[in-house]
Amino acid sequence: MKKVLHFLHLWLGIGSGLIVFILAVTGCIYTFQVEIQDATQSFRFVEPQQKPFLSPSEFEKIAKKALPGKKIHSVQYADAKTAAIITYFSFEPVEYYYLMYANPYTGEVLETRNMDSDFFRFILMGHYYLWLPPNIGQPIAASATLIFVFMLLSGLVLWWPKNKAAVKQRFKVKWNAQWRRKNYDLHNVLGFYAIPIALIIACTGLIMGFQWFSKSVYWATSGGQSMTDYYEPVSTGKPVAGEKMPVIDFLWKKTMADFPLAQTIEMHYPETPKSPIAAVTNPVAGTFYQADYIYYDQYSLKPIPVTHNFGRYDEKLTLANKIMRMNYDIHVGAIIGLPGKILAFIISFITASLPVTGFIIWWGRRKKSKNRPRER
Repeated sequence: MKKVLHFLHLWLGIGSGLIVFILAVTGCIYTFQVEIQDATQSFRFVEPQQKPFLSPSEFEKIAKKALPGKKIHSVQYADAKTAAIITYFSFEPVEYYYLMYANPYTGEVLETRNMDSDFFRFILMGHYYLWLPPNIGQPIAASATLIFVFMLLSGLVLWWPKNKAAVKQRFKVKWNAQWRRKNYDLHNVLGFYAIPIALIIACTGLIMGFQWFSKSVYWATSGGQSMTDYYEPVSTGKPVAGEKMPVIDFLWKKTMADFPLAQTIEMHYPETPKSPIAAVTNPVAGTFYQADYIYYDQYSLKPIPVTHNFGRYDEKLTLANKIMRMNYDIHVGAIIGLPGKILAFIISFITASLPVTGFIIWWGRRKKSKNRPRER
């Protein structure tokens, strides 16, 4: 069995090593993207003023003037010192993605960014799609992640000490040894210590990467229930008579009143006559799993209930729904704040080193076997 595992561990590792390296390095870089952007992009912040924020309808006018012809997706409000963020987004007929940062008090445009040329967007596209077309890169990245899970488990079996005498040298790196031995220890020892967190990061990545994996996890944790795919509810009501305020402004004020402790509120403009007006509120800006997604009929202004996972957050949610909601925050370590991000960074760094140290081990043994004199 160990011979079979060693064979699979070697050749699957060689086949997927470069992809795992790319996924790990891009994951490392992206871990602190919020902190880095906050430290380097001053346009994200404004001087607090003693006046109310501009309404979504006012930002819609500003946004249309700033980028004529571009589809406005949403506007996000945060605290008194943070700029409002207007998102332009479209898939068809032309794909584009822009973010506009504006003073929430005056509407002054502080920065407009084409996200196709944004550094962290570039890193994210590498992490998701390996900079390939999504329908090609995404399954390749997900498949390499699945192989990586096998590599971790097979590596644990291969690493496991045969006897008590071998235990001592399996848990620490022998720093005073020759570089080949140090490389060997770095691969095995660091790999062993990284396994628990690396498995969590990899499995949460698989939930995002494979529908069958995501639905299987949901089925297993819900007691055999099927997961409802995301869908956009439809506005079917009739206009409310006598409304003088723009509908989206009325719902924005209602959302602020209903969620006074929300750290961010994002209002989504209806894209079609049948689309809802969506309000997304988040009580903790650093994570996403506790966000409430409320869909309003753009005519009757009544909430539209949904059965998929992107609805209202409730402490009574099933374990399966909570796992799905927490998945991204667990993947990036944000679920436990800054310590979690630091841990995710360290494990991603170790993960990036494993294909490198493993390749060096294989290459050294390959050269050694070639140089060994043959018997006649």
